[in-house]
Amino acid sequence: MKINNNISAIITNKQLLGTESSLAATMERLSSGYKLNHAADNPSGMAISNKMRAQIRGLDQASRNASDGTSVLDTVDGALNEVTSMIQRMRELCVQAANGVYTDSELDSLNSEVSSLREEIDRIATSTEFNTKSLLNGSQDARVYADSDNIDDFSRAEVSSNVPEGNYAFTVTSPATRAEMEIGVSVSSLVGKNGILSVNEYGISINENMTEEEIYAAIRNGAERGECVLETPGNAYGDNLKFKSVAYGVHADVSVSFTTTDDTFRSVMEGAGIPDSTDENATPLVNTGDNAVVTLNTNEDESLFKKSATVAYDGNKITITDNNNFQMTMLLKEDLAAGTEVKCEVTQVGVMDLQVGANEGQKMQIRVPSMTAEAMYLDRVDISTKHGAKNAMGVLDDALNRVNAVRSQVGAYTNRLEYTVNSLDETEENMESAISRIMDADMAAEMTDYTKYNVIEQAATSALSQANELPSLALQILK
Repeated sequence: MKINNNISAIITNKQLLGTESSLAATMERLSSGYKLNHAADNPSGMAISNKMRAQIRGLDQASRNASDGTSVLDTVDGALNEVTSMIQRMRELCVQAANGVYTDSELDSLNSEVSSLREEIDRIATSTEFNTKSLLNGSQDARVYADSDNIDDFSRAEVSSNVPEGNYAFTVTSPATRAEMEIGVSVSSLVGKNGILSVNEYGISINENMTEEEIYAAIRNGAERGECVLETPGNAYGDNLKFKSVAYGVHADVSVSFTTTDDTFRSVMEGAGIPDSTDENATPLVNTGDNAVVTLNTNEDESLFKKSATVAYDGNKITITDNNNFQMTMLLKEDLAAGTEVKCEVTQVGVMDLQVGANEGQKMQIRVPSMTAEAMYLDRVDISTKHGAKNAMGVLDDALNRVNAVRSQVGAYTNRLEYTVNSLDETEENMESAISRIMDADMAAEMTDYTKYNVIEQAATSALSQANELPSLALQILK
């Protein structure tokens, strides 16, 4: 028996300390609910769980991002629904104006409503926002930039989603022109005469009581109704009348004819070679403009246009198409000279990127083109002129098709985002399950261990108490 070193107590105390440590760890897991509370508990498991936790939080935020994207698209669709209604109303007014029963003043009234609707379309396009971010003014679409040497050579440039980023170039073979016609008739030669001068089928009544100024004003205003401009200065009443179409291209005409029972009026007109519209054998006097023509640069080192690309022309508007739904449209500057090289760069600047994943690069691009009246060429709609209603129907049909296409794309984006949210939520749920297997404590097993270690600790405490009594027994030998 020894009194200096109580080996039994030391051994018992060692076991008791180990039991207390195990009991403390078990109580920590029970109180926190986690199996891993310190890196030392499972170094690799801690590293994996922290990485998964970052992914889970990223997925949760990505799901909210996708929901925000859906809200943006709902805002766009709601605004475009009103734009659709206004374009349909504008087309209805065009159909009404095409009926020949209306006077000029009544056509002006109809055109006033068209102008008002056009202004409202512009207002919606510029003021529709989400969190102060404009949505319909073209700022959420790919951008096309001209180089510094020809920055004003084109406008209204738009590209489809299948146009790759990069540089494109073409050369103007011939510019678009307007129809022009100079007739050998002056304002002065019509004074004191009676008849009707028709410009693009709009009849301008002239009578013998009109002054030179009144005749000029009537011809000027009538030419405007016929989609033309009278270029003869107002004070040059002795100069020949010269007309120029407002529009460019092969669909822009200037035609002149007359109708009269006044022989002096007839003499002036026939002397200038102007046909009588009532004469079936007369040859119409018509001049037509020319469309612009361009030659695409298909040198891969300078331009990304392929040899399979083709160009469609409408005055000074060109539309370049190719395989795989490649489409690029733009409006060329009116006075571009033949031989001018036009260069542009297509970029993704402006496209809205939605972060719909937990990691870098997991994005979804949303493009919303400009829906302004100018972008849809609604500035060409004027139903107060002779053929304005007829010409406007095609423009409005194109605008309606454009809005429908954008709304269809918005709907496709929305459906995709709904699937994206479902996928993100499902992935997050699965990752939560996976991290639970690594991190979460099994409460039943931990409670079993807690009970075991608690009993062992009580037993060890009792044993330590008994071991501490052994040295006192050795003292009885000394008595």
